[in-house]
Amino acid sequence: MRVNVRPRGDNGRVTAERYARHLLLPEVGPAGQQRLRDARVLVIGAGGLGSPVLLYLAAAGVGRLDVVDDDVVDLTNLQRQVVHGTAAVGGLKVESARARLLDLNPEVEVVVHPERVTAANVMALVEHADVVVDGTDNFATRYLVNDACALAGVPLVWGSILRFDGQVSVWWRGHGPCYRCVFPTPPEPGQVPSCAEGGVLGAVAATIGSVQATEAVKLVVGIGEPLVGRLLVHDALSQRWRELTVRRNPACAVCGDEPSITEPTDLVQACAPEPVGVRTIEPRELAALLHGPAGVRLVDVRGDGERAIAAIEGSEPVHLDAFRSGEALPELARTPADVPLVITCKSGARSAEAVRLLREATGREARSLDGGVLAWARDVDPTMATY
Repeated sequence: MRVNVRPRGDNGRVTAERYARHLLLPEVGPAGQQRLRDARVLVIGAGGLGSPVLLYLAAAGVGRLDVVDDDVVDLTNLQRQVVHGTAAVGGLKVESARARLLDLNPEVEVVVHPERVTAANVMALVEHADVVVDGTDNFATRYLVNDACALAGVPLVWGSILRFDGQVSVWWRGHGPCYRCVFPTPPEPGQVPSCAEGGVLGAVAATIGSVQATEAVKLVVGIGEPLVGRLLVHDALSQRWRELTVRRNPACAVCGDEPSITEPTDLVQACAPEPVGVRTIEPRELAALLHGPAGVRLVDVRGDGERAIAAIEGSEPVHLDAFRSGEALPELARTPADVPLVITCKSGARSAEAVRLLREATGREARSLDGGVLAWARDVDPTMATY
């Protein structure tokens, strides 16, 4: 099973010495290495997963790598995003990645797209690729990229990581299921934490990303058994892999017998609706209240790990799970009415949920710190660490 690679048409030939270890493999050989030379692979995301994918595909001699990412390099990225270095902090990830890849292999063409993937541009990006690799970190983009690949019939090498766990598969309409066949709809907001909220072991990105790179090479060369119809689940703490069989869903919205999705659609609103009726407070207003005579009760709904990185002085920890279970609500509701109750988190989403849960269960009003501790660091205390 292999993709239909279109020759580049530039009479390019592989360098025998650079790819000698590939040429020694009967499954690859000169013909397979030439297919890699002719291939065009689109990598969406130059972060934790994208880093090992890009490095190994460039080293393998993939002729053209298209890299899509609109983000800049942050110091917190370097724990796992190994395609970037310290000197790149503050610069565009795609530019940092291009410089590193060309240093690794100047024979590879690296085309960068410093933009966010949207319904308006995704088909143009996907349609010209032989293989697409998903290194994204949010559900809206994952569903959008899956839908575009399914509509275009392009194989999608997908991976996902969180904490000590990872998943990887190949979605390919016409050969097996797509992402929506197995995960029909995005999870509810707040149900699954991001890596920025839950953390991730840096080496797990290398583990899953290297599998993605291997799958991309196999698809291009046409060797082995790709992960079509199979989902690998990795637990790094126990160092175990599980394999799940996954099948096409005839009722799938994008690749089913009667699809309802016939063109890509942005899913931002479906994945992250704005909280309704939640009162907020700006960081500078909170700072004034904290230094005023009336006092404020400031509650932080993040976990201990996040609070250890950055926390507003005087805030008390009450985890969001205690709001969801109802355990913390009665005591918080007894906060005197003349004492402002403010709830914070990293960026404002979890605190808004906590405010809503408290109000719905007890009638006690509270306010969510707009932008969370990140906004506090930006507007009030620039010495505070961010993550």
